[in-house]
Formats: sequence, structure tokens, C-alpha cells
Amino acid sequence: MTTQLLLIDALNLIRRIYAVDSNQSHHSEEHMIKASCARVAHACKKLLSQCNATHAIAVFDGDKSWRYHYYAAYKSTRSPMPDTLKNNLARFKHAIEETGIVVFSPENDEADDIIATLAYKAASNNVSSTIVSTDKGFLPFLSAHIAIFDYFKKHYIEHQDIKQRFNVPQHRLVDFWALAGDKTNDIPGVKGIGNKSAEQLINDYESIEAAMMDDALNATLKRKLTADMDKLIISRNLVMLRTDINLGFSLKQLRLN
Repeated sequence: MTTQLLLIDALNLIRRIYAVDSNQSHHSEEHMIKASCARVAHACKKLLSQCNATHAIAVFDGDKSWRYHYYAAYKSTRSPMPDTLKNNLARFKHAIEETGIVVFSPENDEADDIIATLAYKAASNNVSSTIVSTDKGFLPFLSAHIAIFDYFKKHYIEHQDIKQRFNVPQHRLVDFWALAGDKTNDIPGVKGIGNKSAEQLINDYESIEAAMMDDALNATLKRKLTADMDKLIISRNLVMLRTDINLGFSLKQLRLN
């Protein structure tokens, strides 16, 4: 049987399902949590079947990854996880484990970096994987061996979806986000450069360095880039997912029973 690795961004899945359930009328908070856990487990079972998974893992976020130490304002304005959900995460983890999927909660690393590392290492060994997440940070990894599935839209992301959404080449997404910033995660970008200016720079030049060296570059854009080059470098490092995390386990340990 061909190896198929299923990689679930656990909190990305859980938080969206919980958000829907928490807005429904339930007899009690306990009833709501039970219903939400059941829906998460049902989603996992559907994903296992749909992806023909032979190996699977659901990854949670660790506490305060390296990004928080590297840039103090990282995700500083993001709303905290609701206490009810936070206090019941163990039950959600158990619900996922009941489906046969390995649950992994790193000490400090973010789920995105763990998943990117797993997908990258699998692809390097010609093993196909499917990442289940709505997080745009995974889009640069879409390739012959790495699929990305949006469970809520029931849609596999295609290269044309990326082009239509951002209007820049897939391999330049990191530069695009580094230039324009990302308010959702409090990533600064270059002051005064928004999506339109970033899009123009990406599509007109092979690299940001090439744009800086061009005497014909708009003087205002060049001044903004020069003045905020430190934020550009910081932003690029923040948006680029790591593929070199020391995992401490092997693919064999993720095999489904």
C-alpha cells in the first residue's frame, strides 16, 4: 500500500468547529463540549477515509514558540483562546486519539513548523502528505508530494487558487507577506507598503534585492524599503515556516492501526 501521511493542524480544526458549536443552543456547557468533541472526531474519521491515510498525526501548538522571543509583538493583539475551550483541550485530544490518529503537543514549537517539517521530510523521501488547515502559511509548500485541504470548504487548494488570491507566484509568497505584513499575526512588514505595492514589487522584480538595485524603482518605494529593511528581514523570518525542527519520532510511529 502506498504511504499517505495525514497532517492535521489540530487547533485550526478544533477552534472553527468549537466556534460554531458554542453559538448553538445547548442544554449546558458540558453538552456543548461533548457535541464539539464528537464533531472533531467525526471530522478526523472523514479525513482518514478521504485521504486514504496510512499514517496520521494531529499537531497542537506548544507554549510560546521562538517567534515570541524573536519579535515581542508577535500575535500580541490576537484574542486569547476561550477559557471553556482551553480548559477542555485534553478532551479534544482524547477524542482525536480515539480515531487512531497520533496527537502531538510540542513543548514550545508551533504546530505550523512541526507540520511543515513533517511534510518537507516526507516529500524529500517521495512520501505524499495532505495538510489539513486553512492557514495560508502552508501555501508555499503545495507541490507534487504535498497537498493542502480546507476541511470547511471541502476543497483541495490548487496553484490557480493561490494566484487568484494573492496575484503573485507561489514561490514569492514569503516575500509578498514580508513586504505587506500580516495584521492577523501582528507581523509588521514594511511601513507604508500594502498589498498593491508589494504585489507590484514581486511581479516586476525577481527579488527584493533586485528591486533595491534598480535606479528606475519608484523613489518613494525605494525610500520605504531602505528605511524599514530591518522590519522586512524580521517579517520574512516570521512568516517563513521552518522545516528543520527536531521531531524526536519517526514516520513509523505515525502508522494507523
